Amino acid sequence: MSTSSSLSSIWSVSYRKLKFFSRIRRFLQSKAVRKGSYGSSSTSDNSNKLRTKNNNDKDEEDHQLVMEKESELDGSVMLQKSVKRLHFGSWEEKEMAAIAIEKLVKEDVKARKLMAELGVIHMLVSMVATEVVGRHRAAVKALIQLANGNSTNKALMLEAGILSKLPKYINVVDEQTRQEFAELLLSLSSISNTDFCPNKPEILRFLIGILESPCSFETKELCLGVLYNLSAVLENAGALVSNGVVHTLLNLSSSFKELSEKALAALGHLVVTLMGKKAMEDSSMVPQSLIEILTWEDKPKCIELSAYILMILAHQSSTQRDKMSKAGIVPVLVEVSLMGSLLAQKRAMKLLQWFKDERQAKMGPHSGPQTGRVPLGSPLHPKEAQEGKKMMKNLVKQSFHKNMEMITRRANGGGVVDSSNLKSLVSKSLTF
Repeated sequence: MSTSSSLSSIWSVSYRKLKFFSRIRRFLQSKAVRKGSYGSSSTSDNSNKLRTKNNNDKDEEDHQLVMEKESELDGSVMLQKSVKRLHFGSWEEKEMAAIAIEKLVKEDVKARKLMAELGVIHMLVSMVATEVVGRHRAAVKALIQLANGNSTNKALMLEAGILSKLPKYINVVDEQTRQEFAELLLSLSSISNTDFCPNKPEILRFLIGILESPCSFETKELCLGVLYNLSAVLENAGALVSNGVVHTLLNLSSSFKELSEKALAALGHLVVTLMGKKAMEDSSMVPQSLIEILTWEDKPKCIELSAYILMILAHQSSTQRDKMSKAGIVPVLVEVSLMGSLLAQKRAMKLLQWFKDERQAKMGPHSGPQTGRVPLGSPLHPKEAQEGKKMMKNLVKQSFHKNMEMITRRANGGGVVDSSNLKSLVSKSLTF
């Protein structure tokens, strides 16, 4: 009995275990099936979504292409209508056509190139001379866009006589119109393969008038850019100088620090010509204004340009060197040679060399301190002459040393000056 009961209990436990593991197996199998179905379902959904997305992208691309074609078609139609109105329309239609062309060529470079073939430039140039402000302003603005980065269009504008179309009443129009016309002139003056002839006195009077009037800084900067471009061509020097450009640039360079660099650069172009150099030599502002610019520590480029102009004026001209010396240029040059840029230092030291040589030439063999009286008629011993030269050289060096020490002490706020640095500066080569 005991044996049968124990066997029964064993079978019972085994049966329960088998039943338990069977349930676990079925559960795991059902879970795997659900996971697989979910995975295939998500894969199917993803593929459906991908196909839907691809279809949507394709539809969007097709729609974009259609819109671009429609836009091109609209632009082409608008261009045709604008050109037709510009050629055959009334003045009001011409003005509206110029405004439309300005917008078209501003956004489309290809359209900018087509304007020459369609005869638009000549029509717009003819509109510049109209007396109605809105009409010539619309034409000028359209021409500015057509000239942007297109040398062919610029040449066509000059051939069409844009410079002779400057309104006679330009000095009484509003500030915005002046600025737009100055912008167009600046663009035209930058062309390299076609002469921008400045012989038209109206153009130069317009530019000089703006630079000497209380116009905005932007307008002055545009006009100064035109004069700079014109001065870069040596053949234009005669027309520029005869119309008083030198005086205007000198006044501008000393009055407006923001515009001084460009004005001095234009003067640097003119000073290498005979007429330009003569005009600067005769000016009452030279050399005082140029020497004053040498003291602008916050404008190193202006110092370099001013020193360059002074070099050209002082070269082989004792009269100009005498004027500069009387105006107090030597201490200023010593200061530039100490604290200026490398190029400014070289130019200042070159000028100092000229003043040093001229001073020695003026002193002569019998001027200055003497070591002793030499009897009349007795020849000077070569050794004594050599010692005299050494003594003169030492005196010059001592003079430079004192000036540099004074300037350096002032720059350092009265501190101790390193004499070794000063001696090395004095002994520098004075070559340009």
